[in-house]
Formats: sequence, structure tokens, C-alpha cells
Amino acid sequence: MHTFTEENYLKAIYHLSIQSESVSTNQIAASLSTKAASVTDMLKKLAEKELINYTKYQGVTLTGAGEKVALSIVRKHRLWEYFLVEKLNFKWDQVHEVAEELEHISSKELVDRLDEFMGRPKYDPHGDPIPDQHGKFKAHELKPVSALLVDNTGIISGVREHSAAFLQYLEKMNLIIGKKIKIAEINTYDHSVILTVDNNKIHISREVANNLLIAL
Repeated sequence: MHTFTEENYLKAIYHLSIQSESVSTNQIAASLSTKAASVTDMLKKLAEKELINYTKYQGVTLTGAGEKVALSIVRKHRLWEYFLVEKLNFKWDQVHEVAEELEHISSKELVDRLDEFMGRPKYDPHGDPIPDQHGKFKAHELKPVSALLVDNTGIISGVREHSAAFLQYLEKMNLIIGKKIKIAEINTYDHSVILTVDNNKIHISREVANNLLIAL
């Protein structure tokens, strides 16, 4: 068994390691909104439990055991998000905080039955892949809107930012998972983009274009 704090650290390290091979103490501190000194203390504990590889000033990586725990937490989080949206009619911007609590439920049987009950979904409401009971998953091959060219088309299939404000903005603009888009125009001055969605033109900023992910 691992504490909630240990699980949160392992999950944070997992997510950060997707962007970089080795994760720094400062990156973890920023991700968890805590002090670097507190992070160092926890990393020592996790290293003693052989859940991470940690050498001071050289960054952190997950061990096989640590990655297994992290993927289990990710699996539970995303399954609960899917359940909350699909079965309890929560909106996609409302589920993260609730799933943060539910992800620490330790019963593997409950999680496996939840997965089976929902038909073993492959992706959560934000387009992120849901690991199976063995920690395996198939990720989308996605590109941000900002990487596309005029006349390119695709399906909205994920987001880089999960803040409630961003998700609410996307819903307001009708830029939700599953919508087909076409790049109508790219502004060379500020790299903002005009999309065609359901025969309507929608203007988005460069920041939104960087955080909205498309399957071609």
C-alpha cells in the first residue's frame, strides 16, 4: 500500500516524464504546488521503496515498480472521469477534482468491474488513453491545431490543457471531442487560426491552437 501523497508524486513524475526523460525536483514542485525541500524528502522515501531512481541534482525516473503504480493511478483517474461524464452526466470540465479523490480507491476488483461495466473504454472524456489492467494503452497520434496548414482537416481528439476554464471555453466555442474541423485561415501576424466547424467560422488564438489536439 502507498499513501495518497506517494501516489500523487508517482503520477506527477509519470506525466512529467512524458515530456522529458529525466524529471527535476523543481518540475515536480511546480506540478504539485509545493516546496522543493518537501519534494526532496519525498523523493528519498520513494527511492528507499525502489519506486524511483533518484540521485541529487541528476533528476528522477520511475522504476518498473513505480511506473506500474503510476499507471494504475492514471487508469483509475481516467476511468472515473469517463464514468462521471458518461453515466452521471457531469460535464468534462467538472470531473477532474472528483476523479483526483476517487483515483486513490485501492480495490482492483472494483476498478476492473467499473471498466467492464462501461465496455472497457479506450479514452477518457478529454481524449487521453485509459491504460488497461496490465498498464497497456494505445495513444492517439495527435497534432496541435497550430501544426496544421490551411485546408487541413481533422477530428478534435484531445487537449493539452485540462483546466476548467479552458474546457469551458472549448465547449462554448463548440470545439469538443469528436468535432470535425478544417483550417480556413492562419493569421501570419499573431498565428491565430480561423477554423470551419459545422459550416461556421471560429477564430481561435495561437494559445488555444497549441492546446487543441487533432487526429488527422
